Amino acid sequence: MTTTTAAPDTARRAHPLLLTALLTAQFMALLDTSVVNVAGPTIRTDLDTSGAGLQSIVSGYTVVYAMLIITGSRLGGRLGFRRVFGAGLVVFTLASLLCGLAWDDTSLIVARAIQGGGAALMVPQVLNLIQATYAGADRARAMGRYAATIAGGLVAGQVVGGLLVSADLFGLSWRPVFLINIPVGIVLYVLARRVLPPGGIPSARGLDIPGLTLLAPALLALVVPLVMGHELDWPTWGWLSLGGCVVLFALFALVERRVSAPLIPAALLRVPGVVAGAVTLLLAMTAFGGLMFSTALYVQNGLGYSALEAGLTFIPSSVVFATVSLRWQRLPAAWHPRLPMIGMPIGALGFTATAWAFGDGQSLPVLLATMILGSFGLGVAYSPVMMLALRRVPLPLASDASGLMVTMIQLGQVLGVAAFGTLYLSVGGDFHHAGEVTSLTIAATALATAVPAARLRR
Repeated sequence: MTTTTAAPDTARRAHPLLLTALLTAQFMALLDTSVVNVAGPTIRTDLDTSGAGLQSIVSGYTVVYAMLIITGSRLGGRLGFRRVFGAGLVVFTLASLLCGLAWDDTSLIVARAIQGGGAALMVPQVLNLIQATYAGADRARAMGRYAATIAGGLVAGQVVGGLLVSADLFGLSWRPVFLINIPVGIVLYVLARRVLPPGGIPSARGLDIPGLTLLAPALLALVVPLVMGHELDWPTWGWLSLGGCVVLFALFALVERRVSAPLIPAALLRVPGVVAGAVTLLLAMTAFGGLMFSTALYVQNGLGYSALEAGLTFIPSSVVFATVSLRWQRLPAAWHPRLPMIGMPIGALGFTATAWAFGDGQSLPVLLATMILGSFGLGVAYSPVMMLALRRVPLPLASDASGLMVTMIQLGQVLGVAAFGTLYLSVGGDFHHAGEVTSLTIAATALATAVPAARLRR
């Protein structure tokens, strides 16, 4: 029997602009996940940063974001969704100003980390409120729009980044890609104060400081050597760090079994579909994040495209992903549990075709067609995964479930940029060969995603 996570009459009490405010915040945070992909080459030239520095600018945001999401989700349940959302939005907006004023790569990396902390407070409240406010068909529609927003935010970052860098507004080069968040953040703050409910979840769990203390260095020990290994010719400390992350994750698992309010409660992991959904999201977003980063490098550094042209190449695949995310519910309900395991192999086929297009030096229309096929498969799988993973989560565990799923999305993007970005930069030969090898590895990852996706059928 399915356990609902919201009272049936809750949706009638929702402000008409509530979902608009929530999805705008989600869009803005995701925009800053991918905006640096296209702006990256210009930032690298302007700040004279290394390849590892550029990856750190991309990953610094998402590492902190992923690391603190569950804590941010839990704070929303305990202190009130509106209060924590507003605090996160203020931090995010001020950090965006610091990014726009950065004078070297170190200051930009630090500002990006602070920005990620703000996003970690703000974004989990989006799924929290969707879970707690909407029920039945209203929730399914909200989740479809949520998935479409994720697609739009990730790819719009590439397009907006290209537009702003190419426009060179006021001679500021890449800086407007961050400064644009300031007016949007101010308007959103005013709107959120009016439409977001002040309450939280009375039964929300406490904070897990010991778990967070171990999770933070574990993630850093994993990501830092992946990001910097190629640039530094894979030093000994990098391998020691990767080994240390295994130890830290093992200690984290032990501690989580003993604390009273673990970051990931055992009861949540026993809810049918949660573990399979989390693993599916992690692998899918690892493939997607890696493809976005490596493709942005390929079309600019390899094909010589401008930042604007590079950004525009992602529009067709973004439109396809968003359309599928919004329309999949029109299929018969009996098909829904099968969609993730159908979609990911289609995505893997598309990524394999992209590898062929890279390696064979195919024209842009052919490359776009392969990207569309991959995005179609990912779109078929993505939204149903979220619905199937969260449909049986009871209200007391809603904030933890939201935090876990968003963590998997962000952690997947971190690993995608770190692992596949490093692979692209490390492969010998020309950029065609690098793109081919990287995309084939991404296709294999997407195909492996079908295994946990199959478990969602049960």
